[in-house]
Amino acid sequence: MNSATTAAEGTTNRRITIDPITRLEGHGKIEIFLDAAGDVERAWLQIPELRGFEVFARGRPAEDMPQITSRICGVCPTAHHMAATKALDDLYGVEPTPTARLIRELIYHAFMVEDHALHIYLLGGPDFIVGPQAPAAERNVVGVINKVGVEVGRKVIGMRRRLRDAIAYFGGKVIHPVFGLPGGVARGLAEKDLPKFKQLAAEALEFAQFTLQVFKDLVLKNPDYVRLITGDTYTNRTYYMGMVDAQNRLNFYDGELRVVDPEGREYAKFPACRYREFIAERVEPWSYMKFCYLKPLGWRGFEEGAQNGIYAVAPLARLNVAEAMATPLAQQARDEYFAALGGRPVHHTLANHWARVIELLFAAERMGELVNDPRLTGTDIRRIPTARPTLGVGVVEAPRGTLFHQYETDERGVVTGANLIVATQNNAARIALSVEKAAKGVIKQGVVTEGLLNLVEMAFRAYDPCFGCATHTLPGHVPLRVRIHDHAGRLLREIVQE
Repeated sequence: MNSATTAAEGTTNRRITIDPITRLEGHGKIEIFLDAAGDVERAWLQIPELRGFEVFARGRPAEDMPQITSRICGVCPTAHHMAATKALDDLYGVEPTPTARLIRELIYHAFMVEDHALHIYLLGGPDFIVGPQAPAAERNVVGVINKVGVEVGRKVIGMRRRLRDAIAYFGGKVIHPVFGLPGGVARGLAEKDLPKFKQLAAEALEFAQFTLQVFKDLVLKNPDYVRLITGDTYTNRTYYMGMVDAQNRLNFYDGELRVVDPEGREYAKFPACRYREFIAERVEPWSYMKFCYLKPLGWRGFEEGAQNGIYAVAPLARLNVAEAMATPLAQQARDEYFAALGGRPVHHTLANHWARVIELLFAAERMGELVNDPRLTGTDIRRIPTARPTLGVGVVEAPRGTLFHQYETDERGVVTGANLIVATQNNAARIALSVEKAAKGVIKQGVVTEGLLNLVEMAFRAYDPCFGCATHTLPGHVPLRVRIHDHAGRLLREIVQE
């Protein structure tokens, strides 16, 4: 049953299925069950796809992992490639050269600007730019362009293209780039090409400032949107995790992981290599996505609050975790954000969109700093590793949140075990909470419309989830259930492989 059918029949059905859910990376559906009064009794976000990359990794040379794992997702391959490369640094005990690190950071911040722009304008943006209950046919990129104008559409598409070209300069291609090596990168930046990158950084900063103004004009000046963002329907009090530098400022590329509690107090701070002490994973029978929680606090079901280990990552969480931004314009925007939303931490799920715009500004500012570092065009771009490999952990802040890669190898560097915790897995439990709370908040007395169902979808869409990345089950195989029906729909046989 798709959402259109549900909207027409919602007043009589006790079960509502939104399948497929839209404007996300990957596939999923939402099952909503109503009680006798027509109110929501339960709502479930189900992820039916499986991609077992942790199993694919076994038996492969560790140096293949940046290329293998970038195939997990065509939207965020750079995040997986970078996390895998950093895991190889750790595996072989080698630090990249200063120039190599600058190049990596430049590539990564260009990627963050490009990817955040994708969500702001194409995936999450239609809900606010066009309207959360606008006709479904208008809640898309075409509707956004019709609202903001063709010239703005060209600006967005052109900016993303130029950023992707910059990634391809170093990686050969943008979808599955090849640039990361243990101890460095495969290609440097030629001195003659530096002016083009400086121009790109300047354009990215102008684009980020323009995007922030668009958000202020179209969202923050609309009191209905502000009430929607700050309302209880989209508010969940949980823990938050993100990566920070030595001054507890936001950092996408490197640093320690910091966790704050629902009051904003520091709960933990640890290097990536200790993540197993703080993060545990569990499975539920109704989804292929693993659910993460804070291991010392334990799992007490899908409930919010300081007593439970559920936490969030992604832009909302990163701003909650960081004490400051590392660039001036982003710091100013951060201060305005917290002042408007009642101080830190912010628990409003839809505030992820505003936080994402601030992060886009930060990434663009950081690009400007990197292209003006005189070491960027150096020729020493790799240290050759000499240590014997055993175990390596790499972490970056992907657009969707904290991303861990861990590889265990034999003495030859052949992978014997891999563990990937992607951003959407870190967010999985909070997304489940958000979807159910939104469904209970907007569906009352059996009244169901397309617009109301989109308001439910907005609860997961705020996280910019990638469910293709998130489906790595603990057993590492595919449970299978096949039902065979005759022409009249009668069940003839069921075959089960657990």
